[in-house]
Order: sequence, then structure tokens, then C-alpha cells
Amino acid sequence: MSLTTSASSFISKIEVFRVPPRWLFVRIETADGFVGWGESTLEGHTEAIEGAFADLAQRFLGWDADGIEDIWQTAYRARFYRGGPVLMSALSGLDIALWDIKGKKLGVPVWQLLGGKVRDRVRVYGWIGGDHPSAVREAARERKEQGFTAVKMNATEALAWLDSPELLKGTVERVREVRALGMDVGVDFHGRVHKGMARQLAKLLEGEGVLFIEEPLLPTQPSEFADLGRLVSTPIAAGERLYSRHEFRPYFEGHALDVAQPDVSHCGGISELARIASMAETYDVALAPHCPLGPIALAACIAVGVSKLNYFIQEMSWQMHYNSDDADLFTYLADPSVFAVKDGYITTPSGPGLGIIINEELVRTRAKEHSRAGVEAWRNPIWRGEDGSIREW
Repeated sequence: MSLTTSASSFISKIEVFRVPPRWLFVRIETADGFVGWGESTLEGHTEAIEGAFADLAQRFLGWDADGIEDIWQTAYRARFYRGGPVLMSALSGLDIALWDIKGKKLGVPVWQLLGGKVRDRVRVYGWIGGDHPSAVREAARERKEQGFTAVKMNATEALAWLDSPELLKGTVERVREVRALGMDVGVDFHGRVHKGMARQLAKLLEGEGVLFIEEPLLPTQPSEFADLGRLVSTPIAAGERLYSRHEFRPYFEGHALDVAQPDVSHCGGISELARIASMAETYDVALAPHCPLGPIALAACIAVGVSKLNYFIQEMSWQMHYNSDDADLFTYLADPSVFAVKDGYITTPSGPGLGIIINEELVRTRAKEHSRAGVEAWRNPIWRGEDGSIREW
């Protein structure tokens, strides 16, 4: 049991919903009727998160929903083994939902509980090009018409550990096409470019006015990140596969990042995202939360982004290549206008909690349809080279 428990505020129900295109929503209800929504999407590992919630529900039913920090620390520390993508992603959804409840109970936005806003709107970017980047000029033009001023695209398709430098020239050409439209562009190496090739590609892009290069190396290589940072002037971004402030620490101390990209659905929710943001500010590192996910995760990112001065841009999954015609960012929202893009920005949501209203009936319907149809959880593709060896996706 948590340290203090009000008879009316205890957690009475914890539910998870697997919904298309690849998201896992969390619903928490209190005895006095407040409902909070979280998101624990861990792409490609949905069943593991569902299993983790069987444990979390058993542990925290009956706890005081107001005790967010006590619940967070207990979930993180009490089982001896801690961290990692599964525990932290499950904890993320739990934490986000509890912040949503607290904001609704007090009648204020979550960002108000985090100290208030330092900005009235947040800059956002959309994806172009997909996993196999091509025809990016027309995609960027469409994003511009939608109101975006910045986009992101994958740098390359699959590469061998060392590959022909000729394969890198197309990346530069695509960047130039997008920049010619007056758009800012981030380039995601996706960890699929190993050190020898990453140095070459980073140098080729250095004079192209790139907003940032993302995951130029695998997240297991903080020292090599720092080496690359000394080689090029382009801002270096990473963090979607770092699951707590403890994993960000060697990057910050090694001066390896210019842009921290924690994912609110992977790093421990709003509580840990806010801590990572403050930690990043100490090292003069900008915050650009990773979020190719659903509307709950986006709302949670924005709640932190508007309250942190070092935040500079937000990933937005609207019409992203992982989504589908019948399940996109706005599908489960009662009022999609809350995420309307104008002049490259989203206005800070002003409603209580996360500031969004989830269409619960649709969530339950789609989750049941998926369950009855036996639809398998989303899996990322597996790429192999011409010699049959596995390559980074």
C-alpha cells in the first residue's frame, strides 16, 4: 500500500488496450470516478508490455492515485531488477495516466502541475519517405501544405557494415530537394549506419543545413557518438532507445549529444521525461522528444515540452508510414483539432489533464476487433543483405 491513501482516490481498475496501427493504450480508473489515459507502446514487443501490466495491476490496485512519485519509485526499484525497455515502457503508460488523473482532479493541465508553461505553442515536424526513402520532394511539399515547416526522413535503406560510398550520395540529393522547398529537415540514420559509413555520411551532410542527424550510431556507442561530435558541426540527436536518465548520463557527461530524444512511452513517462529534460538543460542539450506513436504519447510530450525551456521541436506521427487509413494519430480523439498544425506549431492544449479526450468506445471496439480476429501484434521488418546476414533496421 502507498504511504497515504484516500478512500476515494485509490486505483480501482487498470486496463490495457491493443489497438491499430501498433499502439498500446492504458486506462486507469479511481474509486471516485476519475479516468486517466496513458500509452505504453513498445513497437514490436506488445505482448511483453501486456505481461508487465499483469504484474503492475496486481501491485498497484488499491494504491493512492495521487502518489505518482511513490508509485513510480516503487515500480522502478522494488523488484530489484530495473530499467530496460519492457519495465520502463509499462511504467510509462502507468505514469502518464496518473498525471492525467491528477490534472483532471485539480481541473488544470498537466503542464501547470510541472511548473507552468514557458511557451504558448510547440514546434512540430512530420515524417516523409518511410523506411525506404524516395520521392521525398512531393511528400515534403504536402507537409508544407499541411502547415509544417520541418520534416524528418530516414537517411538510407539497409547498409552493410561497410558499404559503397556511392550509396550515400542519394541521401544528400534528397536533403537538397527538401531544403529547396524552404523546409528544415532532420535526417535519421536509425542506427542502421555503422561507424565507418556514419562518419562519411555525417561529413557529406555537414554543409547541407540539416536540422540534426539522429541516431547516427547505435545507442550502445556513447564514446563513438562523442568522437563523431568532434568531427562534424551538425547537431547530433539520440535517445529513443535510452530508457532512463541513468542511460542518458554517459552521453551528457561525454558531451556526445546536442539534442536529447527520450520517448515518453519508453523512458518512464512524464515523470522521467521531465527529469531527463532538466538534466539535459544542465549540459546545454536541447530536448526533442521521440514520438512516432499515438495521441496520448504526443499529448504527454507536449505537456513536458511547454514547461521546459530547452525543448525545441516535437515529432508528430500524423500520416506516418507506420499508420494506416483506418488508424492514424487523430482516429481515437474526440476532438482532433487539439493537434491542429499552423505555421509549423501546435497551440498548447488548455484542457485539464493531458488536454485530450479519448474516444473510449472506439478504443474498446477496435481492441475487441483485433482480439477476435486474432490479429498479431506489429513487428518491424527483418532486413538481410545480399550475403544473407542480418542488417540493422
